[in-house]
Amino acid sequence: MSEKNYDPQMHTAEHILNGTMVKMFDIPRSFSNHVERKKSKCDYKMPKALTDEEIFEVSKQVNSIISSNLEVKEDFLTIEDAKNHYDLSRLPDLDEDTIRIVKVGDYDFCPCIGPHVENTSEIGEFRITTHSYDDGVLRIRFKLNRPQ
Repeated sequence: MSEKNYDPQMHTAEHILNGTMVKMFDIPRSFSNHVERKKSKCDYKMPKALTDEEIFEVSKQVNSIISSNLEVKEDFLTIEDAKNHYDLSRLPDLDEDTIRIVKVGDYDFCPCIGPHVENTSEIGEFRITTHSYDDGVLRIRFKLNRPQ
């Protein structure tokens, strides 16, 4: 499998944001995202817009996980085992027998082909810059204040 050209810090932050949204609002992971070094966005199917207070709580939780200094590791599962536990529909054609599962501590687990940091302490501060809601879709745009 080829790796996308994702920034490891931003990509790992995206995993933590997805885990946070799943845990806080009992929704699936983002169905669409665009992850770049300078700014990124994730789109979620939501029954309602989030309040500014809810957005603040999402940001606060993501930063809490980042500051927990969690190890980011990988595991490998057979494709058949992975299908029983994960949605594999967003991954490219699976022409291998195993799939990589990225684990952010015990907070988030997700099949992924991209690069990640080794520890959440390498990410920096997560900042939601804007958010919008239209026709059942919540879009969250975010940036990182990176460690020096």
